[in-house]
Amino acid sequence: MEERGIKLDKLGYEVRTSSQECVSAINSYYNQVLSYGRERFVILEAASHDKDCVLANILAAHFLYSSDSSRASPYLHAAKSHLEHATLYEKLVFDAINYLISVDRDDDVAVELHSKLLKEFPRDLVSLKRAQILCFYMGRPDLSLSLVHQVLPQNEGENYIYGMLAFPLLELGQMKDAEEAAKRGFEINKQDGWSQHALCHVLQYECRFKDAVKFMEGCSSSWSSLSSFMLTHNWWHVALCYLEGNAPSERVLEVYLNAVGLFLRLCVHGELEIFGDRLKILAECLIDQANWYIEWHLDVLTVWALAKTGELSKAEDLLKGLKDRISRMTKKKRQLMQRGMMLAEALYAYGSGNDERGVELLGPNFDANDCKMIGASDEQIDVFNEVWYSMLLNTGEAEKAIEVIEKRIKKREGIPFLWRLLEKGYKLANRPETGIANQQAKTLESAYFN
Repeated sequence: MEERGIKLDKLGYEVRTSSQECVSAINSYYNQVLSYGRERFVILEAASHDKDCVLANILAAHFLYSSDSSRASPYLHAAKSHLEHATLYEKLVFDAINYLISVDRDDDVAVELHSKLLKEFPRDLVSLKRAQILCFYMGRPDLSLSLVHQVLPQNEGENYIYGMLAFPLLELGQMKDAEEAAKRGFEINKQDGWSQHALCHVLQYECRFKDAVKFMEGCSSSWSSLSSFMLTHNWWHVALCYLEGNAPSERVLEVYLNAVGLFLRLCVHGELEIFGDRLKILAECLIDQANWYIEWHLDVLTVWALAKTGELSKAEDLLKGLKDRISRMTKKKRQLMQRGMMLAEALYAYGSGNDERGVELLGPNFDANDCKMIGASDEQIDVFNEVWYSMLLNTGEAEKAIEVIEKRIKKREGIPFLWRLLEKGYKLANRPETGIANQQAKTLESAYFN
C-alpha cells in the first residue's frame, strides 16, 4: 500500500486511507462521542467510504458491539485483515478495542492497553473517554483520574477534557477541584453536557438544589442534540433536585425521566402512591426481557420494580439470569460482581416487603459506594443507602439506623428527608433528640422550593 494512503485525522494522527470522506466521518464520530451526541452511527459511514481502513472498522466494531455483537464481527474481521498495513496509532487503537470487546477480558489489562495508547497519542480523548467508561464500571475513579492526569499536559485548554477531569474528582469526593474543572470546561464550551452535568453534581452535593435546578434548566436548550442517555440523565438530576429539595411532587412528575430510579426514590420517600399506576405501567415494559442485561444498574432497579408490582416470578427470573451471567465471568470479575448480586437480591427483598431479609443480605456495614461496579454514580447509587436506612427502621434496628444516618448527615446536612429518617429513628429509640430532628427537617423543607 502506497504512502499516499496516509491521511491525518483532526487530532493530527495518521490514518491509513485514501478517502477524505472516511477521515471526515471519523472526525464527526469523535465529536459525537465527546459531546454525547446521538449520531455516533456516523462511524459506519467511515467504514463504508473505505472498507479497508483499520481505524474506521475497529471504531465501528466497538460502536456496534454493545447493542449487537454479531453486527460488529464483520468490521472486526475487516480491521484484523488489514492490520499489517495500519499506522502505529491505528494498531494501538485496535489492540485496545479488540481486547476490550473480548469475551474473557481482564478489566485491568484493558485499562493498561488504553494507558499505553494514551502515552503514545495523548490527544486521543475518544480513547480516554472509552477508558473512563471502563473505569466507571470497575468502580475505580482513581484509575480514571490517573488517566486524565496522564494526558492533561498535552490537552490544556482543549474542549471536553475538563468535564472528563471533573467526573472522577466528583466520585473521589474532591468537590472543590471538581467544581474548578467543571467550570473551566463550561467556560470553554457552554454546550458541553458533561461539564454541565458535573457542575450540577457539585451543586447537589452542597444541597444547593434551587441553584442546581436554575442552572440546569438554563442549560436545557442545548440538550436537543444529546443522546437519550445524556438527555434523560441531565433531566433526572433536575428531578432529583426537586425531590431532595422537598419541592411538590408534581414538579418531579413534570420532569419524570429515568423513571424506574425516580420511582425507587419516591417509594423510599413514601410518595409512590401520588403517581398512581405509573409504576405498574412501567413494570409492564420491564417484564420484556429485551430490556434485561443491558446495564447492571438498570437490572437491579428492574428487580425491585417487578417485585414491588407483584411480578415476583419475573423478578426471580431476572435474578437467576444475573447469577448465570456472573457464573460465566472470570474468577476476578465474578468476585467483584458478587456485591452487585447481593444488592439485586436485597432490592428484591425490599420490593417484596421482606425488610428482614434485605437487612440480612446487606449486613451491618453496608455502603452503597462499595457497589459501584453496577455502573452508577454517587448520586445514582445513594438511593440504595436510603433503602438500607429505611429497612433498618422498618425492622426496629433504630440505633443502627441512627448511627449510619447521622454519619451521612455529617456529609450532606441539607437534605430534609435524611432528617425525617433520623427523626423516625430517634422516636423509635425514645431519644430526646426527636424534636431537634423534626425542627431541622421543617426548616429545610421550607427553605428550597416552598
